[in-house]
Parts: sequence; structure tokens; C-alpha cells
Amino acid sequence: MNQPERHLEHSAQAPAENAQRPSSVVCYELDPIRDPRWAALVNHDARASVFHSVGWLQALRDTYGYDPVVFTTSAPAEELKNGVVFCRVRSVLTGRRLVSLPFSDHCEPLFASDADLAVVIRHLQEVFRQRGWKYFEVRAVSQALGQSIQDSGCVPVGSYFLHTVNLRPALNEIFRSLDRDSVQRRIERADRAGLIEKCGSSKELLEDFYSLFVMTRRRHCVPPSPYAWFQNLIKCQGAALQIRAAYKENTPVAAILTLRLKDVVYYKYGASDARFNRLAATPWLFWRAIVEAKASSVREFDLGRTGADEEGLLAFKNHWDSHPRPLFYLRYPAASAMKPLVAPKSKIAEKIFASMPETLLRMVGRVIYRHLG
Repeated sequence: MNQPERHLEHSAQAPAENAQRPSSVVCYELDPIRDPRWAALVNHDARASVFHSVGWLQALRDTYGYDPVVFTTSAPAEELKNGVVFCRVRSVLTGRRLVSLPFSDHCEPLFASDADLAVVIRHLQEVFRQRGWKYFEVRAVSQALGQSIQDSGCVPVGSYFLHTVNLRPALNEIFRSLDRDSVQRRIERADRAGLIEKCGSSKELLEDFYSLFVMTRRRHCVPPSPYAWFQNLIKCQGAALQIRAAYKENTPVAAILTLRLKDVVYYKYGASDARFNRLAATPWLFWRAIVEAKASSVREFDLGRTGADEEGLLAFKNHWDSHPRPLFYLRYPAASAMKPLVAPKSKIAEKIFASMPETLLRMVGRVIYRHLG
């Protein structure tokens, strides 16, 4: 059930020259799916990503039952000038918490003023215990904003990097900037292999993508995200979502899923059949996506989050962007950052997932993912 907009008043110090006249700042809550001001803010704020979009939030709600909420200093009757969006995650297994945002690589708080952001962070710190949250987590992109949140008493959790490809230069310059051995030559090899590409979001493409996705997740010894998640993404994102699949004759060998918001394309999911790795279909699909994005005036290709411990994926993305930026995952309280949300995978669990029948593996994914956000 959607909760009504609420507010809590805080005292905020005025600027130094007006230090004798403190002002009162109010923190409000709003539903970003129902309140049209959120979509307007996302549309005009250059820092907003696809993870801020109403479509992404709706897919999270429809699939996992998460309840999106925005905290802001803008009153209900005013233009929305700022906000940080969270999902309320309620789980009998992993507890209650606020995450900005589950299954999202990054989600920058949209604030121009550090003072306004501090009001919101302070409000969250004051009410998190009375609302029964284990913690709240923010996933910032900019170092300055990350440092500001950390200065407010939140603590880092995990170590993550963001790789991007700048699409402003000419296409041949972009290609030359990529690693010669690990990217350029592999794209050329895939061209010679005679791969066929199919693009779109049809049911047939989704089924081919998901079959490869389950295969890939099994290879990594983890269950797949539920099929319904991808169905809801297609429904909620519409033309902004694209599946690109590579086929050798009639056999799907690799696929990627991308999203677009304004002039940025986001790589979100990839999958492949390891038997065909020699064809280099995955880098070929990345390059095909970049070529199309460049032709439609996209300025940046976002390769998404990579954990410092994901050595293979980190090496792959470093060949596209050799200078990734750190992401700032921050939690409050400090104790929550010291304990993993879910126990690390055991060797026994890895063996079970690797050998589990596909039908059962899919069922496990449907059950557990809503508890992991």
C-alpha cells in the first residue's frame, strides 16, 4: 500500500554570513511512481540515470514488491528541486532496510546543495531505528557527493568501479582507443565468423537471452534473476530497453541487455554459451551497441558496476575503459557495513547450484532474489 507523503522538520544552519539567523528545513517523503514531479526532475537533471527512472522503479515494485520512496526538502506544492530515491526492502530472511537502489549499479542523490542533502541524511539517521530498518544504503557516483555523505556519518561498504566509454569522439577514434588484442582483434574475428545479430524485445529474443542467462549464472554457480524481472523491465522500459543477441547460424551464442535514458546507454546484463567463446560474440555485441548508440547521438556507454573482487569482469571492462571511476556505496549505521547481508557462497552451495536442474535453479532464483535487494 502506498504511504502518504510525510515530513519531519529539522534545524539547518544558515550560510556563514547569516549565521545568526538559523532557518528551518523540512524533509518530505513522496511516491516517485505516483508523483509526476519525480519524472520531471529525472528528465531535466543531468546526473539522473536510468536507475532513477519511473520505469525502473515500477519494474522493481512489480517484480519484488519493493516500495519506492523519495526523500526531499521540496514541499508538496513546490517544484521538486532535489531528492534521493530508495526502495523499502522488507524480508523475513534479511530484514528491513532502505536501499538506493536494489539491483541498480548506481543511483546518485540528486542534490545541488550539500546542506539540503545533509538534512535528508540526518533525518534518515534519526528515524531508521524507530522504523525498524537494519540500515540505509546510498550508491553515489561523484566523489564529492560520496565524501559529503561519508562526512555525515555513513561508512563505505564494498569496493566497486564504474566503467564508461565516451562516445563524443569520431567512431574510428573510439575503436582505436580500445585494447588492440582483447577488443579490436576479437571484434574483427567475430566479423569474419559470420555472426548474425538480432535486436529488440520480442518474446522470442527474451527467451533466447534468458536461456543463455541461466546457462551463464549456472557457470558462475549462482541462481538467475527471475524471468518475471526481465518481462517487467520490457513492459516498464518500453523502447528504452534492447536485447541484442548473436547467432551462429540458428544457435544463440551470446546476448546483452541495454537500457537508455536521454543520451546515455547502459549495459546491464550479459550472457553467453561458453562453447562458442572462440567466436568473440560478446565484444562484438558491445561494439554493435556502441555503433548504434553513436549514430543516435548518445554521448556515453555505461558499462555498469564491477566489484573489485570480480577479476575476470574487471579485466574485460578495463580493455574498454582503462581508467574506471570508483563508486561510493555508503551505509548507516557503521555496524551494518561490517556484516555481509548474505553469507558468502560456500563450495557446497556452488556445487549444488552448478549441478541443479534448470527448472529448479530458476525456481530458486524466483524465491531468493526479493530477499537480496
